[in-house]
Amino acid sequence: FIETMAPADLAAFLQCLPPLQRGEVFSYLDVPVQVNLAHSMKRDQLAELVTNMSPDERADLVKKLKDETLEALWPALAQAERDDIKRLSGYAEGTAGAVMTTDYITLYPALTAREAIEKIRREAPDRETIYYAYVVGDDREFIGSTSLKDLILARPEIRVGDLMVPNPIFVKLSDDIEQVAMTIGKYDLLAIPVVDEESRIVGIVTVDDIVDVVQEEATEDMQKLGGMQALDEPYLETPFRRMLGKRAGWLATLFVGEMLTATAMGYFEHDIAKAVVLALFVPLIISSGGNAGSQASTLVIRAMALGEVTLTDWWRVFGRELKMGAVLGLLLGAVGFFRVFFWQMASPVYGEHYLLIGMTILTSLIGVVTFGTLAGSLLPFVLRRLG
Repeated sequence: FIETMAPADLAAFLQCLPPLQRGEVFSYLDVPVQVNLAHSMKRDQLAELVTNMSPDERADLVKKLKDETLEALWPALAQAERDDIKRLSGYAEGTAGAVMTTDYITLYPALTAREAIEKIRREAPDRETIYYAYVVGDDREFIGSTSLKDLILARPEIRVGDLMVPNPIFVKLSDDIEQVAMTIGKYDLLAIPVVDEESRIVGIVTVDDIVDVVQEEATEDMQKLGGMQALDEPYLETPFRRMLGKRAGWLATLFVGEMLTATAMGYFEHDIAKAVVLALFVPLIISSGGNAGSQASTLVIRAMALGEVTLTDWWRVFGRELKMGAVLGLLLGAVGFFRVFFWQMASPVYGEHYLLIGMTILTSLIGVVTFGTLAGSLLPFVLRRLG
C-alpha cells in the first residue's frame, strides 16, 4: 500500500513514525521507491532515516543516490557511519562482503553466561540479529560461536569459552553469494559470520538477505532461459531503450542462426523436391531438437544453481546427455516412423518409398535431438566459464 503513495505523502507518513520504526519501514520498500523518496526528502530527514537503517541496506541505498543528493547527505552522517558505508560499498557485487551487515553481537570467552546475556540485552536494539553471538579473541580473531538459547539454558556462572562451539562454519569476504546461500541452506543457519584474510570477523550475512539474493539469481536464470540478458531493474522500471538492447541482441543472434539453417536447406532443395512430403516434417524435427536442448539447459542451469554440478563435471554431463539425447531421439523417431507407416496403411499418401521416408525421419530425429541435447547441456558450462 505505502509503495503506491506519492513521494511527498510517503515522506510525511514516515515522519509520523518513531525513528527506529521509520528506518525499518523504509528498508522494506523496493530500492527504486527508496531512491525516489530519498531524492525528495530534506537533508536532515534523509540523514536520520539512513542512520536508522541496517548497514548493508544503508550501503545499497547510497550506491543508488544521485551525486548531488549524496554530496548533501554525506556531511550530515556521523564519521562511523561514513566509514561503514565506504567499507561495505567497496566489496565486489555478488560476494559475501557486498551483502553482509556489521550489526552483530560479539562476546569474549572470559565472560560468564550471565554477563553475556546482559551484554546482549544492552546491544540488542542496535543489532541485526541476536540469535547467534560470535566469540572473538585478541585482535577480533573469530574463535567460536554460541546461540542465545544455549546462553539462556546454561548455568549463569559458566564461561562463554566453555559453552561456545569452536571452529564454526564461516565464509570469507570474497566468497560468491551463491556459495554463501548454499552453505546457509546446508547447515540451516539464520546467519553466517564473514571473516577476512586474517580470520577476523568483519560481519554476518543473515538469511533474509540470502532470500533476496536467491530470488534475484532465480529471476536472472529465468530471464536468461528466455533468451535475453538479465534485467538490472524491475520490469516496469526498466527504460524502453535498455529493455530493447537486452532483448534485441539475442533475438538477432537467433534469427541469424535460423537464416543459416534456411540457407543450408536451400542446398538440398532438389532432393526435397523429389520427396515433397519430407518438407512437412522439417519444422517438427527442428522444433524437437530445440525442445530437447531447452530441457537439457534448464536441468543443467538448475543443477549449477543448487551446487549439484560444477564446471569440472562437464564431461559427466556430456556422457549422460549423449545417451539421453540418442534415446530421446530414437523414441521420437519411432513415433514419426510409425506415424508414416500406419498412415500409409490407411491412406497411401507417401508412395512406394514410405519406408525410406520413415527411416529418414527416424535417423534425422536421432541426430537432431542428440545434437540439441548436447548443445543445450554444454552451453551453460561455456557461459559460466566465460563469466
